Amino acid sequence: QVRLVESGGGLVQAGGSLRLSCAASGSIYSINNMGWYRQAPGKQRELVATITTGGMPNYADSVKGRFTISRDNAKNTVYLQMNSLKPEDTAVYYCNAESLYSFWGQGTQVTVSS
Repeated sequence: QVRLVESGGGLVQAGGSLRLSCAASGSIYSINNMGWYRQAPGKQRELVATITTGGMPNYADSVKGRFTISRDNAKNTVYLQMNSLKPEDTAVYYCNAESLYSFWGQGTQVTVSS
């Protein structure tokens, strides 16, 4: 089992920045890719960014150039630096870890006001 705990969400004005963190515990040796997904009200959960064990990132087109995903394997933590935030970035952001199974955090709310 892998436990994921997110932090860093909140309310920010458009153009502002937030940094999300996700700390993993449990069977962390089994984790391969980690990532962030988001779900806005009335919409399906969508990929924001993923990162491999070796640090190779992948981004959704909607966040390229504004968001940066990073990973500290020594701390078992993945980060999402979000800059130039837009109202359409408002959503619950979920951390994900992939091993033999897919594990999810509880989610953290990000609200961007116009």
